[in-house]
Amino acid sequence: MTALVPALLQLEQARSLGVVGSVLRAAATPFGYDHLLLFATGTGLERGTQRVYWIEGDWFGDGSDTDLARYLHACPVNRHVLDSDAPFFWSKRQGVRGERYQVVKQPRGEGLHGLQIPVFGPTGLEGAVSLAGTSIDASASARLLLETVGASAFRAARRLAEAPTEVPAGALSAREREVLRWIAAGRRQAEIAATLGLSARTVENHLRRARQRLGVATTAQAVRAASRRGEIED
Repeated sequence: MTALVPALLQLEQARSLGVVGSVLRAAATPFGYDHLLLFATGTGLERGTQRVYWIEGDWFGDGSDTDLARYLHACPVNRHVLDSDAPFFWSKRQGVRGERYQVVKQPRGEGLHGLQIPVFGPTGLEGAVSLAGTSIDASASARLLLETVGASAFRAARRLAEAPTEVPAGALSAREREVLRWIAAGRRQAEIAATLGLSARTVENHLRRARQRLGVATTAQAVRAASRRGEIED
């Protein structure tokens, strides 16, 4: 527990996601956790609101890269996050009918065992930290330390991942202006994506870059700013 304060200070001062990952790894490894995942999600685990901040480890045991959508929707234990307001342990074992996930009080025996840490904020459930290993320390002291470091790591990762990137100021691109025109006309992002033959994520990326170029925080502000600058018609 003596390493807790230095870890929290490192996370508070972190300037890269790599630092966040290394601090979480340093806290988790001594307790047998070598699988790490920080992810943001809506309260319904909706596609489109999910975002991975940091991931390490062979989560599926086949050597393949772990895709966040695959992890969230193939791993049923994540649904338990919606019904829990506290960290919980889980185990994954191979059975006659395939892999079996189970929420447990104390992980025991063979298999992959993990700790799931929900992270809450003003809007409710904002994301979670998943830690796992084949031989983990599931003591109360380990759980409390990892809960504290994990929640701080999530918030540090979110701060860094969602901080405005350096985008040159100036005129919007043709596509950014086009998307903002549709927004000004009252179209929703899904409708714009269908109209322009783009994915919803691409539309959101155009809006994000437009907000950054215009130096505003919301899409409504971006529409007003672009209109004032003559980038789009009133």
